[in-house]
Amino acid sequence: MDTSRRRFVRSTGILGLASMMYGSRAFSLNSGKRIGIVGLDSSHSIAFTKELNANLSNDNYRAYHVVAAYPFGNPDIPLNGKRIPVLTTEIEKLGVKVVQSLSELLRLVDVVLLETNDGNLHLKQAEIIMKAGKPVFIDKPVANSYNDALSIFSLSDRYKVPVFSSSSLRYIQGLQDIDKKTVLGADIFSPAHVEPSHKDLYWYGIHGVEMLFALLGSDCISVQTTHTDDFDVYVGKWSDGRIGTLRGTRKGADEFGGTVFTDTSTIKLGAYQGYAPLLKEIVAFFDSGKSPVQREETLAICKFIDAAFESKQKNGERVLLKGIQ
Repeated sequence: MDTSRRRFVRSTGILGLASMMYGSRAFSLNSGKRIGIVGLDSSHSIAFTKELNANLSNDNYRAYHVVAAYPFGNPDIPLNGKRIPVLTTEIEKLGVKVVQSLSELLRLVDVVLLETNDGNLHLKQAEIIMKAGKPVFIDKPVANSYNDALSIFSLSDRYKVPVFSSSSLRYIQGLQDIDKKTVLGADIFSPAHVEPSHKDLYWYGIHGVEMLFALLGSDCISVQTTHTDDFDVYVGKWSDGRIGTLRGTRKGADEFGGTVFTDTSTIKLGAYQGYAPLLKEIVAFFDSGKSPVQREETLAICKFIDAAFESKQKNGERVLLKGIQ
């Protein structure tokens, strides 16, 4: 039996099992609400597929499911080079069709999860996806620069195709319950591992930046970076005088959290909630075409990261976000 035949038999067997489990809402290439994944160099590709395809009866997911994946990523990043073949095999075992081109994927799906973890590739990939008229969720980072992020949103306007980008840490326990109008400041901590192809915070620390901006809003005016090999501390100032800090760690426990100061209390953020809260928002976005995160906030996050990187290069000098072009 040749390789393609074995893959077909394996896939149809999995689909048959899903049909017995979920009845009329079974995972099927022909059942509509089909998701395509671009990029098998991120663990999110597998995690999202497992969560969605195993919970077709969950009303939060509205029967959206992953049917196809394009494994393209940047194998020159060492982590990606190791992940792509492993995750390709893993997603095939979940019954997902692996395709050899982005154009082939776009013919099979209704919406797209852009999971390529190299933000440098997102602008080019997003343009192809949006030109085909497919709503797209762009996983963190939305890009590797403010300019690329701005171009992505401009393409969204040109092609009249909705786009949404967010970290799952926006939905850490307790954060969404806080009245943002009462927030006086916040001290956030997050892992902040780096990769030479990306400005520091775009690679992993963007999770912490997302938490900070979800609490304080988009009107940050400046940032200062204190850098060591194992840690970074970023101090942001907002236009109304509020201060927000992010401690990025590369040594010790990889944990997320923080303290939020409001006009009536001090609140400790709770545990990371996994991907389910974000996936719920992604599915709602696919249905409505309306992003739950304003583009102004996503763009402000990119300006903050660019300015923080510039501040590091200038030995901690305060950098104004309005100077980022």
